[in-house]
Amino acid sequence: MIYLEHFGLREPPFTLTPDTSFYFNTTGHREALEVLQVAIDGGEGFIKIIGEVGTGKTLLCRKLLDQLEAPYLTAYLPNPLLGPVEIYRAVASELGLDVSSRATANMLLSALNSHLIQLCAAGHRVVLCIDEVQAMAEKSLEALRLLSNLETEKSKLLQIVLFAQPELDVRLRQDCLRQLRQRIVFSYRLPPLNDEGIRDYVAHRMLVAGHQGGAPLSPAAMKLLRHGSCGIPRLVNILCHKALMAAYGQGGRRIEAKHLQVAIADTEDAVCPKRGWLLAGGALATLGLAVLAGFFLKGMAG
Repeated sequence: MIYLEHFGLREPPFTLTPDTSFYFNTTGHREALEVLQVAIDGGEGFIKIIGEVGTGKTLLCRKLLDQLEAPYLTAYLPNPLLGPVEIYRAVASELGLDVSSRATANMLLSALNSHLIQLCAAGHRVVLCIDEVQAMAEKSLEALRLLSNLETEKSKLLQIVLFAQPELDVRLRQDCLRQLRQRIVFSYRLPPLNDEGIRDYVAHRMLVAGHQGGAPLSPAAMKLLRHGSCGIPRLVNILCHKALMAAYGQGGRRIEAKHLQVAIADTEDAVCPKRGWLLAGGALATLGLAVLAGFFLKGMAG
């Protein structure tokens, strides 16, 4: 990354890859993990975590998978576009169960049931986490419901955690999905970061990446970041990355408001302030050209 050495960083602080080494325990993620732990300990029904695009659902999912230890066994399905047979086959693979390539859905369910009974008898508890569930076809959601029917007289053999965008809640209101809806025992909706959360989130990621300086953003830049990102962590990452590039291009050592303005103007989902937009129109374009020229000159010098 072009600006790492300039800011004393070991690695990029604002990548979009869900990296648990950068996990920051925001209020929303902390509460979600508490709900998940209580629900999983209880051993009943589906658990649903809802969050807008970019609120960190996948990172939360990976954090949960990392922290679940014995007696728990975990399985993870990142692809929501699987049909019923593919879902059963993927779960079997995650649990180390070898099944025939010609096995039907009923055969796979039977094999999974027998395997889960064996795991239960050995003292294991199995948790299945599925990401992007809002994109699943209706028949695939029904397949999940059938998976949840696998149980002994006293407990479920498999707990299922659903991570999804709010569109899933809309879909679950349909009568055809009411059986699945009624099996969701615990649910939590991830909130956006508040002002304090954004400040601490940015500082945390910079620190993990190796930054040893003072506050990475000026107060004015932080105000613009709060407004432009609406508290969505993914947008915070995108805006901070672009603002660091802009600061580097001008030789700055921290992100100022003018750098955030460039980042916001270059990001479609960012919210532009209606007032206090100090650099607009031609002035903003001029700054953008200056930043690009800075990159070019630094590249030539290197």
